[in-house]
Amino acid sequence: MSLELLWYFVIGVAVVFYVVLDGFDLGVGMLHCFTKKDRDRRIFLNAIGPVWDGNEVWLVIVGGALFAGFPDVYATLFSGFYDLCMLFLVGLIFRAVGIEFRSKRESMRWRKTWDAVFCASSYIIAFGLGVVLGNLMEGIPLNANKDFIGDFGLFLRPYPLLIGLFTVALLMMHGAIFLAMKTEGELHKKLRLWANRCTVAFIATYVATTAITWVFMPHLVEVFHRNPSYLLLGLIVLLIILNVPREFSKNRDGRAFIYSSLCILTLFALYGVGTFPYLVRSNLDPENNSLTFYNSAASQPTLTVLLLIVAIGVPLVLAYGALIYRVFRGKVKLGPSSY
Repeated sequence: MSLELLWYFVIGVAVVFYVVLDGFDLGVGMLHCFTKKDRDRRIFLNAIGPVWDGNEVWLVIVGGALFAGFPDVYATLFSGFYDLCMLFLVGLIFRAVGIEFRSKRESMRWRKTWDAVFCASSYIIAFGLGVVLGNLMEGIPLNANKDFIGDFGLFLRPYPLLIGLFTVALLMMHGAIFLAMKTEGELHKKLRLWANRCTVAFIATYVATTAITWVFMPHLVEVFHRNPSYLLLGLIVLLIILNVPREFSKNRDGRAFIYSSLCILTLFALYGVGTFPYLVRSNLDPENNSLTFYNSAASQPTLTVLLLIVAIGVPLVLAYGALIYRVFRGKVKLGPSSY
């Protein structure tokens, strides 16, 4: 395996870790204002309180890996997608502020204000993430110099907006199952109902997205026509999705959460199969103007040094995450130090 391809997989794995881990944080945030009780909202916040900031480390890894490993892709994404990136960054900032400021005063008006900020910023991040992925899937206008030549309105095409809604539905399901796993009593019963509704909404958007992609995005499904064996991956995705409500209906919330996480992993695998070898696909001249994992990679010495850094740093991040999740495992209990 070449260093370029290896780094392609490294970044892909980091993206999956970010969406799986910070995804349930976003799902919790999007569900936050659906309950009106202050105690319930405190439980929501304390379910993710010990881990949400650590989960965002994977986003930093993705950005750093792109900057050093694929500088041309980094330049194109953070210049061409500048407005979307700023909205995404605003969402990240205000989500953190909403979580940390919410419990600093007893005033219900104060708390409700930051609850709204936390919830709205979670929607902005989740939807913005989906819109970015949707644009990368459909393709954006890159000229012969591989520079972006569109405007902000281009990002709001129907297909990227559909992927944005799909991402919101997926992460709301992911977050609802996580909350059901972390709660008990009447709130747990209520969250089980929410999780079932979110799962139905996700499956509906999945069916719609799959059908529209198959009909209107031929470049994403061309590989399946050339090599039908890849359809097995699609079947695996479908079976994993169906196993989410199956396990949840049997009160196996932990297993349902694992399948929800595997759902995100396999959906990204489908994304990788459909877009390979493109990192940023040009819809003007895909063959010559696109940025691939090969033509946009840094030099071989740079990739080698970076690989050594990753080999040291990523295990430390994994060890820290494993420790935190182990320490704070189990149902949420409110105490004097809770949010």
